[in-house]
Amino acid sequence: MSETFTALMIDDVEGKPRAGFREITKADLPDNDVLVEVSYSSLNYKDGLAVSGTGRIARRLPMVAGIDIAGTVVESRSLAWKPGDKVVANGWGMSETEWGAYTRFQRLKPEWLIRLPDAFTMEQAMAIGTAGYTAALCVDALEKWAVIEPGKGEVLVTGAAGGVGSTAVSLLSSKGYIVVASTGRAETHDYLSGLGAASFIDRAELAGDVRPLQKERWSGAVDSVGSKTLANVLAQTVYGGAVAACGLAGGADLPATVMPHILRSVALIGVDSVYAPLARRQKAWQTLADHLDRDKLAAMTEVHKMSELPELANRILTGAVRGRIVIEIG
Repeated sequence: MSETFTALMIDDVEGKPRAGFREITKADLPDNDVLVEVSYSSLNYKDGLAVSGTGRIARRLPMVAGIDIAGTVVESRSLAWKPGDKVVANGWGMSETEWGAYTRFQRLKPEWLIRLPDAFTMEQAMAIGTAGYTAALCVDALEKWAVIEPGKGEVLVTGAAGGVGSTAVSLLSSKGYIVVASTGRAETHDYLSGLGAASFIDRAELAGDVRPLQKERWSGAVDSVGSKTLANVLAQTVYGGAVAACGLAGGADLPATVMPHILRSVALIGVDSVYAPLARRQKAWQTLADHLDRDKLAAMTEVHKMSELPELANRILTGAVRGRIVIEIG
């Protein structure tokens, strides 16, 4: 009899996606070349949408949820990977069109995998997860644009107490930048100060009506909110500055004008983590290995069992999650 194991599966129930735990076998898994035993995953905002059924993240059902994987190769038909290799995978359509992480075993395509960086344990890699890896992509993008300079000018991080924001605050401060954290939760100020935030701005100040050009303040910014917040951040960015945009927690619209771009040469840099090419992924993980303070990473991390996922999904959507949630799968 085939060994069964538990997976968090999203099914179509009366025309709506609904997540629940189900026993499956290896024979149920996709026919990809690398079988991985999953040790840890994480909970991102996107996972919250998928598991709760609030957003139609899963575009193919049934679907195993979870966009982050850290585990060990068990079997491989690819010359690039062998049993015993420790690997990490982020994005690549997992939880959308490809089966994801919330299962003891998963079969993955070899090109989705990178080696677990020597600098991190599997638990630490998932404490970083897609959120932290996205934050590193944003920091790399801002530095490539060469508009931010350590010790000079302020760098804004919106949604600062969330997963992307927490890691961005920590990375930027460790690199010597003056970080301003935007959050609507005053109770997170001590936490964010511990990560390196120098000052704070209430998110309500950035969520109001948008004027095309406002007082110049930010040399650069990492934005995971979108909508009016992103529009106001652009309108307040200094001449020649840039904003790395990677999320839409506040909405997918952008009620802005071209004026900051054509009158102040402000750049809006779009950052995608799902299909980022290998070189960019490796650079982001190197940035994390070199500059992410391990004590700060621990301070922003909670570890929970897979059985807690439905409750945690609702918490992350209501803004009740601070920092990063690691999911223990094993």
